[in-house]
Amino acid sequence: MICAIYRSSKKEGMYLYIEKREQFDAVPKALLRTFGKPQFSMLFNLKGDKQLKIAPNQKVLEAIKEQGFYLQAPPLPESLLNTEY
Repeated sequence: MICAIYRSSKKEGMYLYIEKREQFDAVPKALLRTFGKPQFSMLFNLKGDKQLKIAPNQKVLEAIKEQGFYLQAPPLPESLLNTEY
């Protein structure tokens, strides 16, 4: 499956994966308001040899099949309290 990936105009590091480009019907309106205007990033083959960096391709594929989209939140910042000196 080739999916379309969009980055958030409001939240740094947040990405939305959907099955077809410009087809946001399955994405809840509240999520789109928080996400901001989706900015097209790329098309990606979830069944290809390349792997996504943050989530396993299979997990993204299953989410798109089940709910119509996958939301990738930005990684949590490393806490300075956990840093060893």
